Amino acid sequence: MRRRSVTGKPVRIPGLPAICPVCVRSKACWGEGHGQEPVGDCKQDSATPADKGRGPCAGEQGDQKTFEARHSMDAPATGWTEDGTDRSPDATLIHRTLTEISPVADQATSYFYALLFIRHPDLRALFPVAMDVQRDRLLRAILTAADRLDDPDALAEYLGELGRGHRKYGTLPAHYPAVGEALLGALSRYATTTWDAETEAAWVRAYTAISQIMIDAAAEDEQRAPARWHAEVVSHDLRTRDIAILTVRPDQAYPFLAGQYAAMETPWWPRNWRHYSFASAPRPDGLLTFHIKAVPAGWVSNALVHRARPGDILRLGPPKGSMTVDHSTHTGLLCLGGGTGIGPIKALVEDVAEHGDRRPVEVFYGARSGHDLYDIDTMMRLQKTYPWLEVRPVVSTGPGTEGGLKGLLPEAVRQCGPWHEYDAYLSGPPGMIRSSVDVLRGIGMPAERIRHDCVEELATAGPD
Repeated sequence: MRRRSVTGKPVRIPGLPAICPVCVRSKACWGEGHGQEPVGDCKQDSATPADKGRGPCAGEQGDQKTFEARHSMDAPATGWTEDGTDRSPDATLIHRTLTEISPVADQATSYFYALLFIRHPDLRALFPVAMDVQRDRLLRAILTAADRLDDPDALAEYLGELGRGHRKYGTLPAHYPAVGEALLGALSRYATTTWDAETEAAWVRAYTAISQIMIDAAAEDEQRAPARWHAEVVSHDLRTRDIAILTVRPDQAYPFLAGQYAAMETPWWPRNWRHYSFASAPRPDGLLTFHIKAVPAGWVSNALVHRARPGDILRLGPPKGSMTVDHSTHTGLLCLGGGTGIGPIKALVEDVAEHGDRRPVEVFYGARSGHDLYDIDTMMRLQKTYPWLEVRPVVSTGPGTEGGLKGLLPEAVRQCGPWHEYDAYLSGPPGMIRSSVDVLRGIGMPAERIRHDCVEELATAGPD
């Protein structure tokens, strides 16, 4: 990871060795021309909240084993063997730490936040009042990044997105050292058998590199985009008792691509951000549409479905995700949308139409019953408009629709194959995505042609 900081100087965490942001080594490398001067004491002394994001998972391509591995705290990064054969020395030490603390991850997370808030009580205001959802995101993001230390491209993409996304929280470069202190404190307490001076030094080098990549990404993003957008609700269409289609007008231009998603904050639950996919391609009038499902105990989703009204002001983070259409090819699109996951699928269909493509697009729209196919009329109108589009409703229980399919969505896709000339796009609940990946890989679809956003990232795929 040969990266230079925005300032050209190394980051210094108080009490930790100075690390060169170019070669990620001690300041002895200054003789090689990587820096301008030795490192003095830095005045950075506070911490950052965590993004919910999982950059490399957005549009993630891979088989089921890779998918599951990338969502566990101690999972090896891509290309690493289980015994650490291909890891660098630092990565090997870090992975051993992660393996040891995995069984006590809850305790380590609680201790991490206790250290952070006791030592820096002023930082508590950056986090939600209730930490039930936020609780493990910050530490998990750091550990995920550290475990990908030997994959610089994936690491830079992941951390760059995190750094840009953290701007909406008000995160500053001065906040990172406190997080590093709490991280080392939690790891040293719970990795009792693997923690030693060599391991601590490896973590210092890793965290310093991680924080610098995020700081640089945020600084670059600041030159071209706001940290957050204010968006006025202009339409609220309650389609079922727990699903609403929300249309908002951002206060300034909001550039995004069909298939992406954004973090959203409501005025009723400050500092609680949830991710929702855009349910339409970019529009000439600049309006943004989201499909929201209220889930049990979901503070944000219930507020958006049952409380939001035209005139209310929401806040949006920057667009994220890479489940987007490659318009340089003419490969067919196999789109699976479960529940409100049909929103981003509809956006992809509109995107293909706007680019004038006539590639075949097959949409499987799944729900429990015909009543739950809340946007089926819209999808059927699109099918009548575009001869290259085929929409197949699939219901698992209860009465279906005329001409629709019965059963589980992934099995319906299997039965209607083969899909050798298609790229797959998956959106919906996590169980549906995992099952669909299994089915598609089982019928021979290459992993690199299966695209979906990280299921933990989207509100349609988890709590709230």
